[in-house]
Amino acid sequence: MDTLPTTSSKSERRSGRSKAAQTSKSSLVMAFFSCVAWLYVAGRLWQDAENRNLLATLLKKNSAQRSKVITVEDKLMILGCKDLERRIVEAEMDLTLAKSQGFLKGQSQKSGSSDPKLLAVIGVYTGFGSKLRRNVARGSWMPRGDALKKLEERGVVIRFVIGRSANRGDSLDRNIDEENRSTKDFLILEGHEEAQEELPKKAKIFFSTAVQNWDADFYVKVDDSIDIDLEGLIDLLNRRRGQDGAYIGCMKSGEVISEEGKAWYEPEWWKFGDEKSYFRHAAGSLVIISKNLAQYININSASLKTYAYDDTSLGSWMMGVQATYIDDIRLCCSSISQDKVCSLA
Repeated sequence: MDTLPTTSSKSERRSGRSKAAQTSKSSLVMAFFSCVAWLYVAGRLWQDAENRNLLATLLKKNSAQRSKVITVEDKLMILGCKDLERRIVEAEMDLTLAKSQGFLKGQSQKSGSSDPKLLAVIGVYTGFGSKLRRNVARGSWMPRGDALKKLEERGVVIRFVIGRSANRGDSLDRNIDEENRSTKDFLILEGHEEAQEELPKKAKIFFSTAVQNWDADFYVKVDDSIDIDLEGLIDLLNRRRGQDGAYIGCMKSGEVISEEGKAWYEPEWWKFGDEKSYFRHAAGSLVIISKNLAQYININSASLKTYAYDDTSLGSWMMGVQATYIDDIRLCCSSISQDKVCSLA
């Protein structure tokens, strides 16, 4: 009975030492992981501080350099903003001018008389190799010399319309200048390069030049390959006189040719939809527009889109304004109508 307490006391002491050892090991492990975590956080904070210092130094150097040097890109940006502001002001001035000159439908020009001085300006498209056609026109429907001046007194101006050679001042240009000195019946478009593929641009330049040079009710584009009943055309125009927004011609549509290499190929065929059909437009042989439409072309010529041909290009411009489409069979030069005013020469 005396030895039992002794045995129990020893057992308790061993159990206490074992628990103390386990607690000490756990504390050491926790301390170790705490130290590792602290080192990791401290390292990240130090690295972030170094990055911030480096960025601050780079920004300071960059700002110091910018204050002293303006790059080419910066200069172009400044100039571009100034140029855009200037163009906006010019556009507003052009719009005001267009309104004052009767561009808006229903507005007529306010001048000394209610009607413009001229009835029409007729531009006959021609080329460098078309002298024979010009002579045929002069010998048939187009007046010459004094007769041409008397026609202008009646309010009708007729001019052959041509641009300049790609090689300015060559024999092509000289021949046209010499012919014009003799006949005085040319409108030479100095800013246009005469070429078949440039005909859509020629339309813009012709109408713009004509409306700047002559004040007329109508502006007419004619090919030099057709014959004109001049008196019949003048009568037709007189009946339409005073009609704003008039787009007059032999209206047609047609298939858009998408195969490169074929005749009448349209490079931008995909813009005309799955049906590949042109919108309604006046045939290019003879087309008439009123003064306010010619003014519209003049004012917006820089932004007007051109297509492969001049008649479809003009038709696309008319779609965006309040134009009145007038389909007149008398202007269908290839038709068999008895009272038509044009025919194929």
